[in-house]
Amino acid sequence: MIYARSRTRFQRLPRGVRLVADWIATIAVAVLVVFALKAWVVNPYRIPSTSMEPTLHVSDRVLANRFIYHFRSPHRGDIVVFDAPPHACGVGGTFVKRLIGLPGDRLRELQGRWFVNGTRLDDSYVAAARRDHGSAFFRVPRGRYFLLGDNRTSSCDSRVWGAIPRSRLIGPVVATYWPLTRVSVQVPGPVGAVVLGFFVLLFAAVAFVIRRRTRST
Repeated sequence: MIYARSRTRFQRLPRGVRLVADWIATIAVAVLVVFALKAWVVNPYRIPSTSMEPTLHVSDRVLANRFIYHFRSPHRGDIVVFDAPPHACGVGGTFVKRLIGLPGDRLRELQGRWFVNGTRLDDSYVAAARRDHGSAFFRVPRGRYFLLGDNRTSSCDSRVWGAIPRSRLIGPVVATYWPLTRVSVQVPGPVGAVVLGFFVLLFAAVAFVIRRRTRST
């Protein structure tokens, strides 16, 4: 009864006022949905440097899955968005690198080739001209992860500031959504399909609502 009375009073308002209120409510809901998605589901990030070329280019826009690491452990080979240590590369902030070393791993670099626990790492995604032909040994502490850029000759990564704790991992990159010429799914299979499908449905829903609001005016 109270709802019916409120609705009747709303309908008695001038048409222009009702349209403005309707649009405000629609925009408010859309903003809340966007903030909820960014906080708990996926979040967009911009690639700021050449450290992940040729996999990711400068100014590529990517989507990171913020919830998946609550249900599974990080996997070797994941392209991960993470909070770098404050002193990392003199700036800190949010970085994007590839996860190479898991907790307890023994890592060795020999003339640009990497070995994990004595087995050569399959890193065919690294171009020959982008390999750093140095030699080094690293032991990944328990509870920490070792990350490298695909462009090894131009990447400030765990070789410089060490492995990072899991609490700093935001989530794996699941898709590149901008520019349009580079739209792709970084993680194949159900995870990538679900994320892209969700955004297609979201954009379709927003377009549908806007179209109905436009017709109603």
